[in-house]
Amino acid sequence: RYYGAQDYRKPRQSVAATVVIGLGLSALVMILGHFGLYPLLRFLGTPASIIGQSYQYISMIVSCVGVTLGYNLCAGLLRAVGDSLTALYFLIFSALVNIVLDLFFITQLHLGVQSAGLATIISQGISAILCLYYIKKKVTFLLPSKSDFVLDSSLYLDLFGQGMAMGLMNSIVSIGTVTLQYAINGFGPLIISAQVAARRIMSFAVLPLTSLAAGVTTFTSQNFGAKQFKRIVAGLKQSCLVSITWSVIACVASPFLAGLISGSDNTVIIDNASRYLRISSLFYPILGMLFIFRNSLQGLGKKLTPLTSSFIELFGKILFVLLVIPSMGYLGVILCEPLIWIPMTIQLYFALRKHIKRLFVS
Repeated sequence: RYYGAQDYRKPRQSVAATVVIGLGLSALVMILGHFGLYPLLRFLGTPASIIGQSYQYISMIVSCVGVTLGYNLCAGLLRAVGDSLTALYFLIFSALVNIVLDLFFITQLHLGVQSAGLATIISQGISAILCLYYIKKKVTFLLPSKSDFVLDSSLYLDLFGQGMAMGLMNSIVSIGTVTLQYAINGFGPLIISAQVAARRIMSFAVLPLTSLAAGVTTFTSQNFGAKQFKRIVAGLKQSCLVSITWSVIACVASPFLAGLISGSDNTVIIDNASRYLRISSLFYPILGMLFIFRNSLQGLGKKLTPLTSSFIELFGKILFVLLVIPSMGYLGVILCEPLIWIPMTIQLYFALRKHIKRLFVS
């Protein structure tokens, strides 16, 4: 937003504030993880045979969460100024390094599952250093100096509030997913396998939709800062058109992939996975617009409205688990999320429309 407004001091202050907030939260996560991870694994019923290795892996990730912060911050800075390709290159490089180190640590050095966490941290650390070097060479104005580390309460609250709202939104969505999974587990291993296969295909099918929506966040925020409100509207229309086009393609192709992805020739698994995809994919255009509307509101600095849609999703899933799925069976599971997407999208559309009208008035 500040970059779009060509206010080059504010981005540096934002980076400085993000570093301060991020380091504080990283220290808090490390402390909580040190004392709470093992009891949490026991509370979740982790089998005794794997709890030791589980703890080794997750403790490695949590202990080095500052590295993850640095990697994501640097990549986020490049995306914020529109350089998404360079951020993608560093992400690809990080993934390749991670794969090579995983294979080397586990198959050659026989270091166990903990080394997988170590490989992730090393790959992210290398990418963070390279990304920081690139920023220092190409977009120097993003790097804060000592004078930029000033306590601007409004800026800190804005950043912290936006981050917490997005984090809480994702947490609420995760709670709803766990609630739905509880109902799915009651149908037995074959339906669980069908659900896993279908969700894998769905995650690939909607990946372009989530990626497009992420780009919309940056696009909306930059044009908001530049006060190019007509361009925001034009961008939203184009984004919805692209999203709907891809959704139609994914709707046609997804059901045919169930047998390939499931890795099984069991007709119960393949038939139910295909049925899930045939029905849910019909609603992909709605899901794509949901992503765009939600991310646009985030780009405009709206914190609570996207959060409201997450509560709609959570309560909707609870109602389905309690009232619909017991009577409709697995069909209720299939219809749960697609039918919830509809009121979520309607709520976000009218909220976005109302806010954009206010921008033109102001």
